[in-house]
Amino acid sequence: MRQQTKTGQRPTDVYFFATCVVDQFYPGAGLDAITLLERQGIRVHFPEEQTCCGQPAYTSGFPDQARQVAALQLTLFPEDWPVVVPSGSCAGMMKHHYPTLFAADPVRQAQATALSARIYEFTDFLVNVLGYQPADQGDACTVVLHTSCSARREMGVHLTGRQLLAGLANVKVAQQDHESECCGFGGTFSLKQPEISGAMVEDKVKALKASGAERVLSADCGCLMNILGHAAWQDEQAGLTKPSLPGEHIATFLLRRTAR
Repeated sequence: MRQQTKTGQRPTDVYFFATCVVDQFYPGAGLDAITLLERQGIRVHFPEEQTCCGQPAYTSGFPDQARQVAALQLTLFPEDWPVVVPSGSCAGMMKHHYPTLFAADPVRQAQATALSARIYEFTDFLVNVLGYQPADQGDACTVVLHTSCSARREMGVHLTGRQLLAGLANVKVAQQDHESECCGFGGTFSLKQPEISGAMVEDKVKALKASGAERVLSADCGCLMNILGHAAWQDEQAGLTKPSLPGEHIATFLLRRTAR
């Protein structure tokens, strides 16, 4: 069911919040997501002052530092336009945790609450706001989808990525046994608990490979970095020169499949 923006109309302009991981490690995914939005007639605005959403500090138990980072983001989106985020994790932080984070600051809490209402995860925005129906122009292939914990449990958008892929006539989406399980990244969790994180990503990569898919897709680059990094490490240990588990952000995949 298509959602309504605050104005109740199809937006003509949006802000794009890229996230740290996209900015530093997967800039192409951000550019591809912007291109897809622009192809739908949307003017995309990118505030260059944007930094981190504050989630790493927040989930590590440092609310004061998280507030300092988050406060900078509150002033970057002055127009009443949707804010599209290519990550369920960062979108979840901005939508659900910003109002709580500023609970003791009435002025900033009001700003955070107003911003929260305009936050959209990328695949959710394509499906439920724009009604995007991609026309597949690629060859037949099989992919497997990984949805992040935040996309699934906080944002409730784990089905929108699958819906987008279902609209591609020549794409088969394989099933994985561990679809609802965490890949083990969890931001700073993977640094604080490397043994547990390593065991979790080991299980996830095994399940993804067992699906028989040619590549893994996700709408969260943090998960991709963890999954693909572990798969690359396995390949190196095995002496493989070709990736055994290629992968990319769903925006990149969609853009390539629907390129004009």
